[in-house]
Amino acid sequence: MTVDRRDFLKYSALAVAATTGMPGFLARAAAQAATTPGTAGKTLVVIQLTGGNDGLNTLVPYSNGAYYAARPNIAIPKKDVLTLTPDLGMHPSLKPLMGLWDSGHLAWVENVGYPNPNRSHFASMAIWHTADPTQAQAEGWIGRVAEKIGDPFCASNIGGTTPQALRASDFSLPSIDSVSSFQVRLPAGLDGAFEQLLNLPRQGEADYLSRATRQMVLNTQKVQANVAKYRPGAKYPEGRFGTHLQDAARLIAAGTGQRVLYVSLNGFDTHAGQRADQDELLATLASGLAAFQADLETQGLADRVIVMGFSEFGRRVAENGSAGTDHGQGSVMFALGKGVKGGVHGDSPDLENLENGDIRYKQDFRGVYAGALTRWLGLDAQGILRGDFAGPEWVA
Repeated sequence: MTVDRRDFLKYSALAVAATTGMPGFLARAAAQAATTPGTAGKTLVVIQLTGGNDGLNTLVPYSNGAYYAARPNIAIPKKDVLTLTPDLGMHPSLKPLMGLWDSGHLAWVENVGYPNPNRSHFASMAIWHTADPTQAQAEGWIGRVAEKIGDPFCASNIGGTTPQALRASDFSLPSIDSVSSFQVRLPAGLDGAFEQLLNLPRQGEADYLSRATRQMVLNTQKVQANVAKYRPGAKYPEGRFGTHLQDAARLIAAGTGQRVLYVSLNGFDTHAGQRADQDELLATLASGLAAFQADLETQGLADRVIVMGFSEFGRRVAENGSAGTDHGQGSVMFALGKGVKGGVHGDSPDLENLENGDIRYKQDFRGVYAGALTRWLGLDAQGILRGDFAGPEWVA
């Protein structure tokens, strides 16, 4: 069988295009990953709460009368709050996380935001994704992590569409909708011919693509072999969020060497009927994260993984006329895991010194990112975030 360079490139591209859940750039990524040492080790799992989670009803200032005055219908009653400090407590739906709090492995960061806040979902999410409040950057902060490490295979989104946070200047990091389908699937009858193509001597661009494609096949085979051995160490909640967290655990257990994994939970834009919607969403969040942490413990991986969560903005302090809240500014972030310094980092929000009805931010979110980058991943946060940002010492 005679195959020229053009045919080889065409069939290799076909194989890559036929890979379920893997964009075409992964051939290049796999080749580079194979020559990049040190990608294994600690992993950061980023949780995105899409829609603007209400921080005040998440970490509740239950001792503050102004909170109850501003929210006569949707405030969390004092008797239901999960007490953390004399002033603050968690939403009751977060009860599955109390064990982590008690063991010192759950952290909250108060009054998080950025200069000149934007209440647009699209604009504010882009700011968090790029770590650039001026909106001058197109690539995401995790994309810059991949560029810094030199490995476009070192981070993945678990889900359908790749967030801007995972876009680099020359590539987008992969989105994996299902770990089970993370494999090369050739059209019927092409297996033998494709193997022959890979074994033929090549030069230049064709040689590079040949090595990259073979490495991609080996990588996905390794994932599938290790995933087949995985047995969950906890019962995950039903639904996409629980499934995606379990897939994250499967990838970590498979030893793929990914440094950052990204998982989203949608639905936090609670303009009306907030209590019912947020109660359910926070229950999903807490049960999923508790299962994820328990699974890591069972797998012997809990020392290698921390979780960091955010939302694009908080909600206004006062409830609206529809038993909900509108887009606000400052909010909370959370982190959990054995590598986390538990507690509340930052002061309780000042509800009597608002900015146009919103909580004033005190902690730039990039300072929280910097802790994960420097203290957990061992990277140059200043170079990745394009600046030096102070933050709490939430990483142990």
